[in-house]
This record gives sequence, structure tokens and C-alpha cells, in this order.
Amino acid sequence: MKILGIETSCDETGVAVYDSKKNIILTEQIYTQASKHAEYGGVVPELASRDHIPKLLPLISMGFKEANLNSEDIDGIAYTSGPGLRGPLLTGAALARALSLGWNKPCVGINHMEAHLLVNLLEDPAPSFPFLTLLISGGHCLLIKATDVGEYEILGQTRDDAVGEAFDKVAKLIGLNYPGGPEIEKMAKEGSPFEYDLPRPMINRDHLDFSFSGLKTAVYYLVKKQKSLNREFIANISASFQNAVTETLVKKCSKALVNNNLNQLVVGGGVAANQYIRDTFKRDLIGVDLFFPKLERCTDNGAMVAVAGSYRIQQSNLESSIKIRPRWDLSEI
Repeated sequence: MKILGIETSCDETGVAVYDSKKNIILTEQIYTQASKHAEYGGVVPELASRDHIPKLLPLISMGFKEANLNSEDIDGIAYTSGPGLRGPLLTGAALARALSLGWNKPCVGINHMEAHLLVNLLEDPAPSFPFLTLLISGGHCLLIKATDVGEYEILGQTRDDAVGEAFDKVAKLIGLNYPGGPEIEKMAKEGSPFEYDLPRPMINRDHLDFSFSGLKTAVYYLVKKQKSLNREFIANISASFQNAVTETLVKKCSKALVNNNLNQLVVGGGVAANQYIRDTFKRDLIGVDLFFPKLERCTDNGAMVAVAGSYRIQQSNLESSIKIRPRWDLSEI
């Protein structure tokens, strides 16, 4: 079965074709709008919606040409229907439904977070159910027990800022560009992760929820005390902040693994591309089987939607109309 995946939940336009029989991505194209939104310090939904429109069909055509495919080779179409920004979601959903009608192919809407979770099944070796998943991105921070496809239990989630959101806000405080994650990671290499004793929110609580607003506020007060934001300060605060976030994530994951008698951890989402976070997890979670997607699969992409779509279409979860759900909890699947 060959599935066309379309991702437009935010500011990445991603398309891919997944061959479920061979468990490989036949073609993958992506366009990012990050530079366009950088001047605003974050994603502008209306601009994101408009920019998806002229990119989608050319990207699909380019991918088909690259893999020597045509519409007759496609067995189904999957698109991100939520969670995400309403306008961008609607853009992808409308095109997917139009192609579905024009090509007479089944169509299915995919939960964005489930797609991030399932994309690791492409890897070799791949995790086997059940496993723990940590999804960390600009809009989400979730700890999930995955028992099977479609069987998910949310063990913990952020009560305020998501991890990527906290990176972006701290980057702005210290004068770094958007998106903040890569900028902080780059500056942190020049600094000491132990220069500033920043809080590790909720790591000693019994629950598995996260909170990053207090950590962000602690950085704010340190910045406020500075007479000037010199490079040394920016490097040290970046390293200390990154270290505090990473330690919080590791502690929560370690507790979740023990509490649920699991020894496999899948880490996904845009923030999972952070090399310091990857290295720390590998160093500190001894005896745990760790799975990270390829760097290009951490950010939003069409491949993850196509993979999730193949499972949903096989289960006959098909649609006859456009459906988007800007707020769609993974536990509601």
C-alpha cells in the first residue's frame, strides 16, 4: 500500500509517499516558512495558511517525478487534521479531500501527535509495543504510554509552556533569533551548563506533568539584573537553561519508565533534534532502549503523516468530508 501524506499543521509544508509493504519512504519533500516568520518572532497563522497554498501541488509533483509515481500508484491519502493552526490545517485538508475525489482514493485525517509517535516505526531497529513516548515540540510536551496503534495513555503533559515554546521565549529574552531552540543550542556550546542554578520544575512531585514557565521566569530575572547581554552571559545562560530543561525531561522519563515497567523510550518532536538532549538521555538512562527519529523527521514532515495514514486506512477509518480539529487530544483517538 502506497500512502500520500500531507502535513500543514503549522509552518512546514511536507509531503511524502510511504510504501507500507516495504516500510520505506519512496519520496519526501518539505518546505519551511521559518525565515518568513522570524521577523515576527513567531508563526503568523494567516501568513502560514497562504504560503502552504502555492507550495503543496508543486511539492507533490516534484515528489512523484522523483519516485517515478503517478496518481494511479497511490492507494490512499492522509493529511494532518489536528492539533494545529486552523488555517494551515484547513489548507492541507482541502487539498487532500480534492485529490481523494479526483483520484477516487480513500482519505483519512491524522492526529499530528500520533504521527510523531508512529514515525519511529520506520527506523531499524524500531520500537515494539508497549513503549514510552516523549513528544517535545514548540506546542507540545507529552509523556505517553503506547500499548498499540491507537491505544495511548497520556501519563504527563505540560501545565503551561511547551518545551519548544520555552526555548523560543528564552531566546527572545537574551536577544537570539527565532526559532529559539537551534540558537540556544548553538550558544550553549560556548557556555557552562552549571553557571546558573536554575529551577527544575516539578521533578520531585509524584505526578508526571511538566511546567516550564517558572524556569523561563527565572531566566527573565537573571537577564533583568544584567547591565549588558554580552556573549559570555548569553552562552552561560543558554547552557544552564538547556541543562535544566534536559534534566527535567530525563527525571520525568526515568520515573515514568519505572512506574510503568517499561524499558523502551521513543523521543520525538522538533526539540528531539537537540543533540545535547539526545546525548544526555543516552548517558543517563542506562539499560533503556532509546529511539530517536532521524533529524529531518523530528520537525513536522509528510513522512510521519503517511506512516500513520497507512495504519488508519488499513483499519478502514475513512472520511467522506473535510475534518479538522485544531484541538485534538491524543487520548481522544
